Amino acid sequence: MVAGALLKSTKSSLCLLQCMKAVVSQSRSFTSQLNAEQLAIQELARNYTNEHLKPNASKLDLQGLFPFEEIKQLTNLGLMGACVDQEYGGLGLDYLSLAVAVEEISRGCASTGMVVSIHNFLYANLVNERGTPEQKERFLSDFTKGAVGCFALSEPDAGSDVANIKTTARQDGDFWILNGKKSWVTSAVEGAATVVFATFDPELRHKGLACFLVPLDAEGVFRGKKEPLMGVRAATACDLTLEHVRLPNSCLLGHSGEGFKIAMAQLDQGRIGIAAHAVGIAQAALDTAISYAKERHAFGKNLTRLPSVKDRLTDMCIMVETARLLTYRAATDVSTKNSSMAKYVAGRNAAAVADHCVQILGGRGLSTKFNAERHFRDARGTQIYGGVTDIQKRLVGHFLLKEHNAL
Repeated sequence: MVAGALLKSTKSSLCLLQCMKAVVSQSRSFTSQLNAEQLAIQELARNYTNEHLKPNASKLDLQGLFPFEEIKQLTNLGLMGACVDQEYGGLGLDYLSLAVAVEEISRGCASTGMVVSIHNFLYANLVNERGTPEQKERFLSDFTKGAVGCFALSEPDAGSDVANIKTTARQDGDFWILNGKKSWVTSAVEGAATVVFATFDPELRHKGLACFLVPLDAEGVFRGKKEPLMGVRAATACDLTLEHVRLPNSCLLGHSGEGFKIAMAQLDQGRIGIAAHAVGIAQAALDTAISYAKERHAFGKNLTRLPSVKDRLTDMCIMVETARLLTYRAATDVSTKNSSMAKYVAGRNAAAVADHCVQILGGRGLSTKFNAERHFRDARGTQIYGGVTDIQKRLVGHFLLKEHNAL
């Protein structure tokens, strides 16, 4: 099988993908059909997930164990640098290939899927696309070989309101001095570097923001305690405190004043990753519900023959497929409107599908011995991180009206 060949080594993966790229059309027009390269990545991620992630997901979740070994294995498969240029150790894939991989990984273990999504969509892709050659050597090459990257945007008083960032950046000759606090930084406990957004002039609001690449072992960087989470418990999130962190100019990503633009563009990508993550969780919930309904009997018949259960499964299937199609479209045609629609629908549908799953399992749906309650907890977070559903609807409405000159 194609995926079997890919699993042998990263080198064989690169060779096969290069061959496929020579024959696969690179059209950006949206289609619900995956091309040969994307199907190969889907099979690679699916086979890995079935063999390694599904058997261990419950243990990782219940014990809150960061998936170190799983991330190492995914690194060996090239999936921790999926879209990164090959000269820096990546596979050079498109966003849809990465979204498909995140979906399959999240289907097996939502926590691992979240780490992979944020590392790729919010960190590695950003450095790959906007970094200088020097920055790529320092902040990218190692991050396709096992180091984990982070994205530090939110603060205690600045989540969706990015222009209200309080972390300061003061220029001092050839250096920048950063002070402030960042919240909910995924993988910061284990990460090696992070993207940090700070203001060099608060009065300028969004025009006064800058973006920095910050090593997490730099002097003055302090990692807080791991936040206890409702879902994705094997992933970690913590506060980052920056106290007189002195960075050379070479750590400034882009130009001062471009921070807001960089953040917004990267969040468009990040929402695609979260949408794919949500689709994977929803698919896992649907799989769990079908598997249980096939084996369980009530009122003298199999659950799948009960109209109420069949109706729920039908609704679940429709919600999964709707979210998947919107996610594929967003990954193919990246825009704020498309990514916000995908995240909004995928997060909402994942929560609904997981709720149906718990309901079908009944009492077992509440037990940690079964997967339904884990899917329920994991799904809920997809409506929060990366921008709450209210913000996504607001963004969709804004760009919809803008397209029709109705603002």
